[in-house]
Amino acid sequence: KNANCVALTTDSWTSRATQSYITITAEVINEKWEKKSFVLQTRELSESHTGVNIAHVLRNAVSEWEWEWELTRPQTTIACVQDNASNMDIAVRESDLHPHIKCLAHVVNLASKRGLAVSRVARLLGRVRRITTFFHKSTTATAVLTNKQTQLELPRHKLITDVPTRWNSTYDMLARYLEQQAAVSAALSCPGSRRNAREIDTLDNTDISDVEDMVKLLKPLKTATTVVCDEKEPTVSLIMPLKFMIEQSMSPDENDTQTIANMKSAILLDISDRYSGDCNDMLQECTALDPRFRSLSHLNDEQRESVYARIREKASALHEQRNQTSDIDERTTRASASTSGAAAEQARVMVEAAQGAEQSQEEPVEGERQMQDVTQPPPPKKTALEDLLGSSYTTVVETVQSSRGIEMEILSYRNGIPIPLNSSPLEWWKVNAYAYPILAPLAKAYLCIPATSVPSEHVFSTAGDIVSAQRSLITPEHVDMLVFLKKNQS
Repeated sequence: KNANCVALTTDSWTSRATQSYITITAEVINEKWEKKSFVLQTRELSESHTGVNIAHVLRNAVSEWEWEWELTRPQTTIACVQDNASNMDIAVRESDLHPHIKCLAHVVNLASKRGLAVSRVARLLGRVRRITTFFHKSTTATAVLTNKQTQLELPRHKLITDVPTRWNSTYDMLARYLEQQAAVSAALSCPGSRRNAREIDTLDNTDISDVEDMVKLLKPLKTATTVVCDEKEPTVSLIMPLKFMIEQSMSPDENDTQTIANMKSAILLDISDRYSGDCNDMLQECTALDPRFRSLSHLNDEQRESVYARIREKASALHEQRNQTSDIDERTTRASASTSGAAAEQARVMVEAAQGAEQSQEEPVEGERQMQDVTQPPPPKKTALEDLLGSSYTTVVETVQSSRGIEMEILSYRNGIPIPLNSSPLEWWKVNAYAYPILAPLAKAYLCIPATSVPSEHVFSTAGDIVSAQRSLITPEHVDMLVFLKKNQS
């Protein structure tokens, strides 16, 4: 509740009792520039998963946890990160949450699956899948494979069968097959195992070459997915650099085989339209406020100037808004103290009037006059200088200082050397926030946003332990409380 900026992630899951739930998590950066993740609530969603129904859950969560922000911190923003499903897109729009970020892991998953759907690739995957499934089902073939692994001095790894909904499992399946390809071929050639594998076709040299090219092509996507799932460091600033890297790696090459060329074309077509419009502008600003990418090397000069111009405008507006809020809070505090003092004085006068009423019938009138005078004190008298310049002095000077300050901060920030990629941007801001008092609040507001909805998806495993087969009748209220306690314990 004390965070100035919050990012929500949300996803739905189904319990062992076939009850549908939606979990909402919050990502914040605290005053020590540490990234924290909390589970806000887990609610049963018995109705159909339409955008309107999910929006109702999101609005209730915001109203439950954000009830005092509108009064005390009007500059608070609530970003939301979720997958690319149309109902989730509608839900976030209906909830008036902004900015709205699509989960990068889901974007990469959709693009990769589009590439894996190429006809030649799909046939190869089907053949590899039949081989891995055969060894999983046959204890005899598995024993032969283990023996061949020992003879060939290969790692005694099991083959992997992919899960259709997770493209990275397909990458893992192909990579493991290539690692064990010699042992697999030797095991399938043995009479004992071959007798039960009549429908299994081993891959020839052309097939192996294509699989090697496919693994090489998909490796950057696999690495990108792993990087953006980090929950300890900011990841929203990685979205645009990673998207640029993926687009570059999918550019056509004259040495590509037809299979790889078709895969590149399918992946590039799917991912190129993601994160466009206002979302693209905001994500570029997030990248610029990460000291690792402050040079914005993936953009041209005109685009870089445009990004920093928007940052200048937003940082200045946020700075002025925070100052106005501080002034309002200070005036409210003074007014409260003045009201408390006036109330105390009023009580004293009323006591004195009550005591004097026993001696005189006219004293209450005097007491009422005194109460009126105390309750409505005369306005403080202005000095001559305040009378002359009070209406313009504070505003003009503050605007000039803010304008000059933000210009100097951005110039100093852009001239700095980008920190190494393995460095923590939050640690850098923790040390350097004092030097950028106008930029730092905007950086904290942006960098708390995760690039994926992984934080809410991690609740699934916890929920599986809570709603077990032995506790399948647990009520939704208890599920909410137990997940909350489990995930938020320090």
